[in-house]
Amino acid sequence: MIETKTLREDFPIFSRLVHGKPLVYLDSAATSQKPQSVIQALEDYYRGYNANIHRGIYTIAEEATQAYEGSRHKIAQFIGAQDSATVIFTRNTTEAINLVAYTWGQANVGPGDEIVLTEMEHHSNLIPWIMLAERTGAVLKHIPFDSDGILDMDEARRLITDRTKLVSVVHMSNVLGTINPVRELADLAHAHGALMLVDGAQSVPHLGVTVDEIDCDFLAFSSHKMLGPTGVGALWARREILEAMPPFLGGGEMIAQVSLNHATYNDLPWKFEAGTPNIADAIVWGTAIDYLNQVGMPNVRQHEIELTEYAVDRLGEEVDVQLYGPRDVRKKGGVVAFNLGDVHSHDVAAVLDADAICIRVGHHCCQPLMRKLDVAGTARASFYIYNTREDVDRLVDGLEKVRGIFGTASA
Repeated sequence: MIETKTLREDFPIFSRLVHGKPLVYLDSAATSQKPQSVIQALEDYYRGYNANIHRGIYTIAEEATQAYEGSRHKIAQFIGAQDSATVIFTRNTTEAINLVAYTWGQANVGPGDEIVLTEMEHHSNLIPWIMLAERTGAVLKHIPFDSDGILDMDEARRLITDRTKLVSVVHMSNVLGTINPVRELADLAHAHGALMLVDGAQSVPHLGVTVDEIDCDFLAFSSHKMLGPTGVGALWARREILEAMPPFLGGGEMIAQVSLNHATYNDLPWKFEAGTPNIADAIVWGTAIDYLNQVGMPNVRQHEIELTEYAVDRLGEEVDVQLYGPRDVRKKGGVVAFNLGDVHSHDVAAVLDADAICIRVGHHCCQPLMRKLDVAGTARASFYIYNTREDVDRLVDGLEKVRGIFGTASA
């Protein structure tokens, strides 16, 4: 089990006071905090072996290359991929999904072909497919969810047909926290000859995801939500799919041979990594993975189950708090979305900030989901390994201050 109070000492930000009060950070679904080992690894790169990778034959360039490719190998191991060349570095989850839409999608999707999504998708897994449909004449279909935030699998079975080319689904909702049955959806997709893309931005940092277990064809995820730096993410895909896909961006590194009028392209993974990459942050992502492996992903998940259950129970006791998403914490991740009476979520966040409590508010890049809930937005508390029950208690106490300011009924 995680000794959270001891572990928090690894995160320098928690030594800071905000408005004279200890920081309560409940926004890890947006980005996670970073342990000292990650911060130090970034400094070590820039101080000790800052160089461009792959082609330099001098010592520090070879050290940088080894560290960069070593990080790719750690990422592959973390998601259970046997072939590290199938891990493509991108800027983030969004770019990884766009890469698929612009390369595989442009080459394989045509008029009347269908792409099946859900009603709970983050804009990152919605807009690229809207744009692809506009370019190609493809049709988008959306699996609905019920009042508990659970996908309607009967409707999924009706929507996924022989006309389906791709099923692209968020694994864990960044609003509802719902953990979707992506393996079952992948089985449905494959039974109809379609491919399966999983948006793992929220799930990979928290659930212990392996590509064999969920049997996807594409997996997109980011460093900054799993203790690593911003500005780097990854796309994993099956080798045969990547080899058949055209390059995404043209330029240096992604080529094999170039003449004035013709080019051939590099092997995987460099075929999809044009130009100088985000070397430092890709290297440091590997350090973040080392930290998570030391904690143990089963421990990460168990800690979040217990903390989310405590949060749902405490917030559920408040008569003026509306919770969204599954109440069964084993069907959801460490995310609790709520509204407090008729107080605007931005006002809730502003009052909480005065007590150094950080939550996310608004539509969370999920406008269609908000319309389905019939709300303009929600407040959202999200947890990670450094959160405690005391953080939840501070949140609940902070909501009482919101009531006092806005004159709403107390629980």
